[in-house]
Amino acid sequence: MLTSEYQDRLPKDLRGQVLCIGNFDGVHRGHQALFAQARAFAERQNKKLVVLTFEPHPRELLHPDAPPFRLTPPPVKLWRFEKAGVDGVIIAPFNWETASIPAEEFAQNLKDRLDPARIFIGEDFRFGQLRRGTPEMFGDFSIPVTAITKKEDEGARLYSSSRVREKLRQGRISDAANLLGWDWEMRGVIVKGDQRGRTLGFPTANVPIGRTMHPAYGVYATCVKIVEDGPDAPWYMAATNIGIRPMFEIPQGQIEAHILDFDRDIYGCTLRVRPVRFLRGEARFNALEELIDQMTRDCAQTREILNTQP
Repeated sequence: MLTSEYQDRLPKDLRGQVLCIGNFDGVHRGHQALFAQARAFAERQNKKLVVLTFEPHPRELLHPDAPPFRLTPPPVKLWRFEKAGVDGVIIAPFNWETASIPAEEFAQNLKDRLDPARIFIGEDFRFGQLRRGTPEMFGDFSIPVTAITKKEDEGARLYSSSRVREKLRQGRISDAANLLGWDWEMRGVIVKGDQRGRTLGFPTANVPIGRTMHPAYGVYATCVKIVEDGPDAPWYMAATNIGIRPMFEIPQGQIEAHILDFDRDIYGCTLRVRPVRFLRGEARFNALEELIDQMTRDCAQTREILNTQP
């Protein structure tokens, strides 16, 4: 999949193609439906399917103090684009200069730089300064456009990133996966912690949560994979605490994955963490023995759950 920044000179393979525009955080079933329609059109026209997206997410610029909300940081979003059949991605920087571009200038710039064969966007897509640009405006610049009605689930509710975030905040992992159409995961670099888990007999791979959306704090049965081991590397079972460990009051939320049947030095590696089921909330214990007993039960429950998963 060809990836480029939105600049004056773009690879010729990205010009004159079928274009989808949006943030596409989550790349959920609604986004996938839009891509499917665009891809079908592109194939009939012997064109490529290209996505124009924005980084960072506009909300990070406009609301910098808001809690972390990103479902798909850039590496995960690019991975899901490729899985959805996207041939190329153009990443446009979103900053205060971008936010202040008038809608007419945005459309003209798009015509000059990309000259898309057709644009596919959601019917509620807005662009330009104060979001004044509408899908119909692209026609004023001789850009063919198809505005797609948002996709609904069986309960006639729209697929949306907000609904996915709501399910994750409730610890309802399978419900979030049903909305996404894929198994949601977190990624990050493993750092050295306080080694407390090792002294208790449960060493953990620790990953700071950072600005990525996190599910409800608590303990999860998860599958984890080490990115540096390659795409065909195995998934490992892990009992994983996501939160602040009230027993020890760590200052910032993090992922602490106790990988079952595993003994390797993986500091500095990138860990993919895929929650499967919420086991319990975080808790403070009266004694370390109680904590150890609970962690033993967490591991046994994790093994039981994941041994029954496909």
